[in-house]
Amino acid sequence: MTWKLLPAALMSASGILLFVVDAAVPGYLVVVASLASAAIIDRPLMRDLALIGAGVVIVSSVPLNADLSLGHMAAMGTVLTLAVVVPYVVSRFVYRERVIRFPVNTGVRWTRREFAYLGFVVLLGYAVLPVYLISTGVYTNWPNPNDPDTFFRLFVGVNAVGIWDELFFVCTTFTLLRRHFPDWLANLLQAVIFCSFLWEIGYRSWGPLLTFPFALLQAYTFRITRSLSYVVSVHLIFDFVLFLALVHAHNPDVLAIFIY
Repeated sequence: MTWKLLPAALMSASGILLFVVDAAVPGYLVVVASLASAAIIDRPLMRDLALIGAGVVIVSSVPLNADLSLGHMAAMGTVLTLAVVVPYVVSRFVYRERVIRFPVNTGVRWTRREFAYLGFVVLLGYAVLPVYLISTGVYTNWPNPNDPDTFFRLFVGVNAVGIWDELFFVCTTFTLLRRHFPDWLANLLQAVIFCSFLWEIGYRSWGPLLTFPFALLQAYTFRITRSLSYVVSVHLIFDFVLFLALVHAHNPDVLAIFIY
């Protein structure tokens, strides 16, 4: 496992370069170095890292920000869709594998503990998000939803990205890495890319102190529940609180329900 970690760590590092540092050329070179080293160390690992790398490179092809113009939303939506579809199609129809799955209707009822966790997510978001957004000023990374059109687009954008996070980082990246590493290590590797992506989206300042644990918890929850629908529910509940907090941060007289 020691040498196999090198190409996987390089792939995670490429996310930092591409999404945090905004250094495209070094980031792409690190992706190439990841795949080249994996080709020498472990060919099956290279195949799976190629799928992850394809998604990362595709996502990096457009600016990842909260620009709510129709053109940018269409471009970003197209790119995010391709970043999930391309690895899935290659895995399913080129590799002839059924590794990447999106389990929605699992047939298993959620437990009381799982419902309680959803309530905990609401309380956690209520307690943390307004403090983070307002004290750091990062709420300005999202546009002011002070008109119906922007309000609607922001709501759609926040939730669409939240769903995509689970499709790519959990169902794709984490799942592929689990084939080669212990769950805890696969989780750490995917969380680095997940957190880097969220940094470029707008979670700056001390945001990684929130987003990195969140990324770890989402993959861990998926491992336990084996349910995409559940982790998406967790994410969308958290994002709904985020949306309300953003509206309030931009317009303090609106939704004055938060304590901070």
